Amino acid sequence: MDYASVELRIGLGCMRLSTEPEQDEELALATIAAAVDAGVTVFDTARSYGDNERLLARALRSSGADARARIVTKGGMTRVGGAWVPDGRAKALRADCEASLAALDGLPIDLYLIHAPDPRTPWRTSLRALERLVAEGLVRHVGVSNVNRRLLDEALELAPIAAVQVALSPFDVSALRGGVVARCAEAGVAMIAHSPLGGPRRAPRLARNHALVEVAKAHDATPAEVALAWLLALSPEVLAIPGARRPETARSAAAAAALTLDPEERALLDGEFGAGGAERTRRTGAEVVLVMGIPGAGKSRFAEEYVARGYERLNRDERGGSLRGLADVLDELLAAGARRVVLDNTYLTRASRSYVIEAATRHGASTRCVWLDTPLAQAQVNHVEWLLERFGSLATPKEVRTLAPTSQMRALRELEPPSVDEGFTDIEHVHFIRASPSDRPHAGVFVAAAVLREGGWEAQGDPDAPHLVFDWRPEGVPEELAPLVASLEAKVAGPVEGALCTHPGGPPTCWCRPPLPGLTLAFARAHGVDPARSILVGTSPAHRTLAATLGARYSDADQR
Repeated sequence: MDYASVELRIGLGCMRLSTEPEQDEELALATIAAAVDAGVTVFDTARSYGDNERLLARALRSSGADARARIVTKGGMTRVGGAWVPDGRAKALRADCEASLAALDGLPIDLYLIHAPDPRTPWRTSLRALERLVAEGLVRHVGVSNVNRRLLDEALELAPIAAVQVALSPFDVSALRGGVVARCAEAGVAMIAHSPLGGPRRAPRLARNHALVEVAKAHDATPAEVALAWLLALSPEVLAIPGARRPETARSAAAAAALTLDPEERALLDGEFGAGGAERTRRTGAEVVLVMGIPGAGKSRFAEEYVARGYERLNRDERGGSLRGLADVLDELLAAGARRVVLDNTYLTRASRSYVIEAATRHGASTRCVWLDTPLAQAQVNHVEWLLERFGSLATPKEVRTLAPTSQMRALRELEPPSVDEGFTDIEHVHFIRASPSDRPHAGVFVAAAVLREGGWEAQGDPDAPHLVFDWRPEGVPEELAPLVASLEAKVAGPVEGALCTHPGGPPTCWCRPPLPGLTLAFARAHGVDPARSILVGTSPAHRTLAATLGARYSDADQR
């Protein structure tokens, strides 16, 4: 999408013209017409915005702008009970695109975006579907929305990406600090800033910001216009699409494109909104170590090793507050003369890490990264062991809440691996190795209940070892396992226990549903069992996966 030919780097976000509870179609048509009269040529809509595309097409035709308008629309998102649910399947994107073309009634789609990555669909699948839309002539260009730097890099390799749309405003500079804006400039693709004024709830705060108000006075402009001008000044690739519901708002937004800020004003606003980097001062010999990884990766253990070597530790769980606030504490420590500091928090994104690197750079300290590349399954084991140590038993879903398995899975999807171009002086990549627990010398036998129900039991391992019969039966009761436990007790000499997960299906809310390791690890801890010395007898892929997670030898009852 060549923005050299775009007369105005301000577009119109049309979503609220049809999604607000109180809709006024005539006012919406007048708002789009006002934007056209003010020189706006880029109009952003989406299939999931209800009747928005049809409304836009009608407005563009009635205002005579249909020939020169550039329509940006999006697919791959559905509304379920008021919630936004991504759907990145190839057939869903194709169906949404065809429905958008029908709603636009002959007006071409200049740019078609996938609304957001779908965690249930491989990113590669969605990108190839976009590529086919261009190849088949359904749309002129394609792009991606709501992505981080890692997903953008993958998209640029797999599809003819012409533009990227992400949130960028004085209230949200993650795309800037996370390298998305810089990557767009490097690749020569447009960076479309949605919600550039922060959205309807935060936009009123712009008029109360002292820096914006002062700059606005100097230019006889509004604080919102100055905020838009500041965004455009961040990079030539940036185009902002503020939403508007009234003609005067659309005209005001368009006027911001003609507002030029001087270097001092830009520097003032960069500092106000946390957008500017820090110039490196002379190296002081101080060192900041950032230990990163998903929850349960083992960051605390590594940090403790650094503390034993004299490093001061900054950990959000201990100090509270935000990651941004923790970077401010680091800034204060370095200013006070601290020489060695270690931070062990879940720094998943480039944006979240940027504040730490910036603080270190400001004080001439080097920043090393220790990346704990712990597989999800092993992080799950670590997390369950921590829960057992803290609660003495498996926590209930209510107790788990933010510590649910889905939080780890989501963290893994959001993780952006560290890179030296972020400003790290060194990156140490640590692969996970599990040490056998010294206080658990015994082997155990884990038996899936299905093995006993199907009558497929054959002696496995040491008959004197502790045996666990485990199962998942939604809405079941633990007593259901009593007959199976009794039948196994008659065949082995060691103690036999039963453990049942009764939680429902869907995304896991507990740690005890196989192949999650909760039931087996609770049993192992109680009986001094080392899972890696043990045997798991099962009948399904879930059982095989659980054995691999535990490091146990797997015996398939169906194969004997």
